[in-house]
Amino acid sequence: MTVSADSIESMEQLSVVWRAMVLDRDPAADVRDLPGIAVRWADCRFAFWNCLTLTEAGADTRLLGQRLGQAAEIMRAKGQPGFLWLFEDLLDDGARAALGAAAERAGLEYAFPGIGMAGDLLPVPEPAHPDLTFVRVTTDEHLRAYADLNSRAYGFPLEDGRDGLVGSAMWKDRVHAYLGLRDGIPVTCAGTVEADGRLFVVLVATAPEWERRGYGETVTRKALHEGARATGLTRATLHATVAGTPVYPRIGFTPNSPVHFYGLKG
Repeated sequence: MTVSADSIESMEQLSVVWRAMVLDRDPAADVRDLPGIAVRWADCRFAFWNCLTLTEAGADTRLLGQRLGQAAEIMRAKGQPGFLWLFEDLLDDGARAALGAAAERAGLEYAFPGIGMAGDLLPVPEPAHPDLTFVRVTTDEHLRAYADLNSRAYGFPLEDGRDGLVGSAMWKDRVHAYLGLRDGIPVTCAGTVEADGRLFVVLVATAPEWERRGYGETVTRKALHEGARATGLTRATLHATVAGTPVYPRIGFTPNSPVHFYGLKG
């Protein structure tokens, strides 16, 4: 079996970006590269900043079971819940078929699906939407609005999102993060950040009552446009939820590996 370079890139981009995000949240966070497992765990209330991922290409059924058991053990030792991000295309055919049963044995339960995407699509034109104006995130007030949009979109308590973002220096400086405002009220958001020669799209969200109006696509284009203008990068990557899966190919992204999110059994 040959693992595609795009699938490996998708996993490596997660490892690079989340290392920076987690250390920004807590310089003493658990950031380790173990054999076969990357630990990126801030142990904060924002579950997305508590992350593990498997890193070996071509893992077979035996190795998968071993790594899932190790990942679950690490997660049990933490104070706050988080997710194992598992890139399906890094597994061999046997391991893919055995994934559900192997996760069950390790004490993990399936949370939700995603998919990695990438494309040589930059620069993109500066976007416009008749309903929206844009503001770059530069203050804690902006960060609170950004965090609240993500919490509402992903079903987290508002304080959880704020615990992950409010007070960050990185999000006010290194991340090209934008709020989309409708009548002065933040309704959508997206950010991009430079990562190992790519522009990575991070934490795109739209208020549930304003979905399906093209807001998420437009603010993502804005973050890509500004990030590319600042960095000169031409390739972009992201990890999409189900809601975003039909949106990003319209911008120029191509899907690569399905991503499976697992948490500990309750």
